[in-house]
Amino acid sequence: MKALAATGDADLIELVRVPDPSPAPGNVLVDVRAFSVNRGELHRLLTAAAGWRPGWDFAGVIADPGPPDAGDLVPGVRVFGIAAGRSWAERVAVPACQAARIPEGLSWEQAAALPTAALTALRTLRIPGDLTGARTRRDPGDLAGAAVLVTGAAGGVGRFAVQLARRAGAKVTAVVGRPERGRELGSLGADEVSVGTRQLAPGFDLILESGGGDSLREALRLVAPRGTVVSFGNSSRSETKLPVSDFYPKEAALRGFYLLNDLATAQTADDLTFLAGLVAAGELTVDLAHTAAWSEARAVLGGLRERSVPGKAVLRVTP
Repeated sequence: MKALAATGDADLIELVRVPDPSPAPGNVLVDVRAFSVNRGELHRLLTAAAGWRPGWDFAGVIADPGPPDAGDLVPGVRVFGIAAGRSWAERVAVPACQAARIPEGLSWEQAAALPTAALTALRTLRIPGDLTGARTRRDPGDLAGAAVLVTGAAGGVGRFAVQLARRAGAKVTAVVGRPERGRELGSLGADEVSVGTRQLAPGFDLILESGGGDSLREALRLVAPRGTVVSFGNSSRSETKLPVSDFYPKEAALRGFYLLNDLATAQTADDLTFLAGLVAAGELTVDLAHTAAWSEARAVLGGLRERSVPGKAVLRVTP
């Protein structure tokens, strides 16, 4: 079969021939129709050795019956989900608990854009409740009246986080790097769109932070007493100088989050079903900033690297 693999040089990616995957016990085999591109995959490609195969998100059709406990994941069913790698291919094998059915009305591209970005948004919004034991299993819970700050709000995770936080009752401030990247965030639920954070005053109950470096330092300045900062990325690739004397008197929490640490649970399929249901019901918008054939992967990765892609980029698997 064909798959995208790292070149190990400035070209980053190329289409190659690889063996078909052999599903392990508990896995289903999926014929991939589309997949999305995430910034974490781009960062990994920049240093990957030739032959390394990226890929988390996918949408496609079940090709193999899979395990007896796979439920309604039978051959011919449209599914989407998240793999631990190698989904940028014509076929992917993935644990059944990491895939869910695509509801009627959702396109391949919409479904493929959801898993990594929307799961990260959903689960980071849950964290304050997880710390107190008050969070429900699926919904982000009651954030009514909470002040939520989302950095990198123009990106894939950020756009979902803005919507989900607003849906849960929060007052949402979205942070972007350039004015043009924040134009649509008000319609997605942001009460305020800020270019950078320097002009913002402290007092945010929950901050979702993905920039690292100066952005994380600013988050620690802006968090409210006993608030929570969730760090789930370092897009700046910079170190953070921690203002300890400004932070510890607040008795706030700094919590790390890494989605790929906790995928192989039944809750992943439940969360995917929940998120797709919101999209199907018109309660969650998937911003498809760019769709293309997978032969254009290099150009799409270049746009992602230059931050010229607001929202999600999705590639279609074509013959």
